[in-house]
Amino acid sequence: MLLTDAAAFRAAPDPAGTHSAACASGAFLVAPEGFSLAAQSALDNRYMASGTVAPERALAQHRGLQRALADEVPTVCFPGDPATPDAVFPNNVFATAPGRVIVGHMRHPVRQREAERADIRDFFTRVLGRTLIDLRTQAGICELTGSLVIDRARGIGYCGLSERCDPVGAAAMHAAFGLGVSFVFALAAGEYHTNVVMSVLASRALVICPEGFADPAAADAIAARYAPHVITLDRAEQQAFAGNCIALGPQTVWMSEAAADRLRPSTRWRFEDCGFRIRSVALDEIEKAGGSLRCCVGEIF
Repeated sequence: MLLTDAAAFRAAPDPAGTHSAACASGAFLVAPEGFSLAAQSALDNRYMASGTVAPERALAQHRGLQRALADEVPTVCFPGDPATPDAVFPNNVFATAPGRVIVGHMRHPVRQREAERADIRDFFTRVLGRTLIDLRTQAGICELTGSLVIDRARGIGYCGLSERCDPVGAAAMHAAFGLGVSFVFALAAGEYHTNVVMSVLASRALVICPEGFADPAAADAIAARYAPHVITLDRAEQQAFAGNCIALGPQTVWMSEAAADRLRPSTRWRFEDCGFRIRSVALDEIEKAGGSLRCCVGEIF
C-alpha cells in the first residue's frame, strides 16, 4: 500500500507481522579511491562543497570508518574507481532486503556508471546467493536508501520525492523491498535525499528535521508513529548531517564527528533517553561531496 496523504498515513496501522530484523547483520562500503567532486551531482546537491578535495585524507577517514563499524557488524569494503567519484555513497545504488540485492535507477550518468559494477552485483548474487532486482530496467528514478528511509522490522518505507526520486520510482522501490506500507511525500525545495532529513533507528526511534519536508503535516504524521521516541533536529544540526545517521545495532547510533559536534545538549540527551549511545567518526573530507556517514554505509539484511 502506497500512501501520499499525511492523514491517511497517520490513520494507517503498522503492517502485520515483523518484516525483517530491525538492524542490519553487516555493512558494505566503497573506498574513495581517486576521490573528487562530481560536477553532475552538484547540480542538485546543495550540500556539496566547491573547490578541491584531498584524496589521501578521504581514504584515511574512510579506513577509519570501516575499522569503527567493524566493531559492531562485519564490514566489507569494495575498491573505488576514479571514474565514479560518488561511489563512496553506495547505498544509493545498491541495497539489500532478505534474499535480494536491489540496484537503483540513478538520475545522473556519473552515478549510473556505478550500477554497472559486476563485482558488487556478483558478491551478492554469486557469493551470498541473493536474487537480483535491477530497477534500471523501469522508467522511474529511484536512488534507493538515499531517497527511501526504511523501518525494516515494521515494513514501512518513507519516500521523499525530489529530482532523485519520482512517483514511479517510489512504487518500484516499494515492491522491490517488499514493504507493507510506503508513505510518499515531497521533500522541501533544495533537499535531494530523504536520509539527509530523517532516520529511523532500530525500528523504535525517529530522528527528523521537519524543515526538510515540503508539507509539515508529513513530518508530523511520521513523528506521531514513533512518539515519544522522536529526536527533532533544528536546521543547523540537520545541515551538519546529524540526520544522516544510522543504527547498526539496537543501542548505538553512528554519525560523523562534525554532526555529533553540532548537536545541542538537549538533542544529545534525547538520543540517550531513546536508548542510543552516539559514536562518531571524522568524515569532513568525504562530506565535501555532499553526503555523510549514513550515505557511505550499505546495509546487509
